[in-house]
Amino acid sequence: MVFANAGSLGAAPGRRDELVAHLTRRSDVLRDLGCLLYEVGVNDDQPDTAFVVELWDSAAAHRGSLQHPDVQAAIAQARPLLSGQFGGFRFDVVGSPLRD
Repeated sequence: MVFANAGSLGAAPGRRDELVAHLTRRSDVLRDLGCLLYEVGVNDDQPDTAFVVELWDSAAAHRGSLQHPDVQAAIAQARPLLSGQFGGFRFDVVGSPLRD
């Protein structure tokens, strides 16, 4: 079952653009690990926040990706750009009007 993870990542003051650049670097590894979609966005009303929406083959694929060395390295590189404020939600996708 497809798994969705949507969240907000607080950036250190003035570092949102750096965080967005880091989050949007090309990663074929994510696809290989079961990531179907990884979209990063911003909202000018929240200048120190980046938003991420992910779709995965399954919740297990998402959990497993967090153990991959490349993903661990990317997380470590992002830490100095983060404020520590996080939000979001996760759910199993049950359907869509855009596909059968």
